[in-house]
Parts: sequence; structure tokens; C-alpha cells
Amino acid sequence: MGPEAGPDGLWSIGQLAERAGVTVKTVRFYSDRGLLPEAARSGGGHRRYGPDALDRLRLIRSLRALDLPVPVVRRALDGQDPLADVVEGQLREVGSRLTELRWREAALRLLHDCAPEQRAERLRLVGALGTPPSTAPLARFWRRWLPARMPARVVSAVVEQAVPPLPEDPGPEQVLALARLNEFVAGPCPGPGRPERGRGQPEVHLPGKGYRPAVLYEGLPEAFELAAARLRAGRAPHEGEALDCFVAAHAAALNTRDSADFRRGLHRMLAAEPRLDRYWQLTAEVTRPRTGPPEPTPGAADDWLRAALRAVA
Repeated sequence: MGPEAGPDGLWSIGQLAERAGVTVKTVRFYSDRGLLPEAARSGGGHRRYGPDALDRLRLIRSLRALDLPVPVVRRALDGQDPLADVVEGQLREVGSRLTELRWREAALRLLHDCAPEQRAERLRLVGALGTPPSTAPLARFWRRWLPARMPARVVSAVVEQAVPPLPEDPGPEQVLALARLNEFVAGPCPGPGRPERGRGQPEVHLPGKGYRPAVLYEGLPEAFELAAARLRAGRAPHEGEALDCFVAAHAAALNTRDSADFRRGLHRMLAAEPRLDRYWQLTAEVTRPRTGPPEPTPGAADDWLRAALRAVA
């Protein structure tokens, strides 16, 4: 039993604090910030609280125990943000913190478990990543690498497909792969005729070649998805729907038709083009699951389709 209310049915600040099991300082703190309204003031100017203040104070303490900041608690109490929305937002924030801690732990394990002579280089690579890391550098790379004046929707689709989703619970090797991928895309992206580190521009990007790159990049995702299904099934490169879709995308980009001669010419052109193999190798390492087979990257699908084309060209 706590202290009885006064003749007016109200409690003093000390009585409310005793009922709630908190200090007077705590009650005053929440009152001063507008979270715990007073019912009245005594003749001497002392704060008086009604019985409903006890429930409100307990709710405030519960919300604060979840590490909710005072402004968020106020909005929840006033009904501006429904409690379910507040809890959902806090769950997202906690999830983000946990992801950050998992990436930090994996980075520390990477540095702890390596040979001493590897530590300096790995520290340099990992130090360039944020915690948790961002895929923004990878997206910027693709936006620079793609040809100019592409429709924004096509660019966005290519970036979405090419930038890997980051694992929420990475292992040390995934941290290292992402750090190396980050380093790979950090340099200046070469333009036409200036190959650099294997990242030169393919034929479709070069002006005056007759290609419509937007048409090509709109058609490739379907071909890649068809090829990825064959890769998941363990199928060797072969003729069929996936290759037909791949060739059709290139033919449409050149405003021509698929034929045996076109396929031979396409094979020769693709075989001579610069590749982004290192990007896709590292992407596969970043996205490799702890268990089960890896998910095919667009680069792996492209390799499968080129091999299928080589077999028939």
C-alpha cells in the first residue's frame, strides 16, 4: 500500500514518486518536459497529481526502458504516433544497431585471425568502409560506367541488379570481399578508349557504333534471369530460351535481326571486350551464404550466356 491521497483525491509529487517506486527528481523531470501533466497546484504552489498520473508515469518508464527518446515518448503519449508504430520504428533502429555490431565484429575477427604481415593491408581496406558499410560507392561506379544519356529508369534498373545486397550477419571473408570491392570501384572510371584495371568500356557504350544501349540494358535482365535458373539447376551452357533472349537483346539494340551470321559476329565482339570479372568475383563472395549454394550474380549469368553463344557461333 502506498500513501493515501489527500482530501482532494490528489497526490503530492513525493506521494506519486513513492507509489511509482521512483525518485522525486524523476517525476519532476517528466513533469518539466510536459510528459506528466499536473492536476493542480496546492495553495503553497506544490504540484498535485491525480491517480491517472501513476499509470501514465509507469507507461513513460516502460517506453523509456526501451531507449525511446523523450520526444518520441511524448508523441506516443499524445497519440500523434500510435504505439505500434513507435515499437516498429524502435525495432528497425535496434535491427540497424545489431547489423552495425555484426559488421564490426566480423571486421575485428578479420584483423584478429589473419597473419601479422596481412594486418596492415586489411586494416587499410576495412578502414575505408563505413560501419555498417554502404553500397553507395558501388552504385556510383555503375552510374559512371554506364553510357551517358541513358533513361533514368534504365540506369536505376541496372544499378539495382548490379549492386549486391549486403548480408546482415557477415563473416570475416565477406567483410574482406566488400572492402576489396570498394577499393576496386574507388578509382576513376575510364571512358571510351581508356581501359584501366580491366574496366574499359564495351562496344555498346562507344559512340558511332550504331548501338542503342538503353534497348540492350532493358533486354538483358530477362536473359540473365533465365540463365540464372539454368545455373541454379547445374545446367551446362546450351542453346535455348536464355541464349535466344540474350541474342535478341543485342540484335534489338542494333536494330537488326537474329541470324547465324549475327551470332558469330556477336561472339567475336563480346570475346574482344573488356570485362568486369573482378567485380563479379568479389560480388559473389560478398553475397555467398553461410550454407547452401551461392546465388548466381549477373556476371555469372553473363558468363553462362557467352559460353552458350561460343558453343554455337
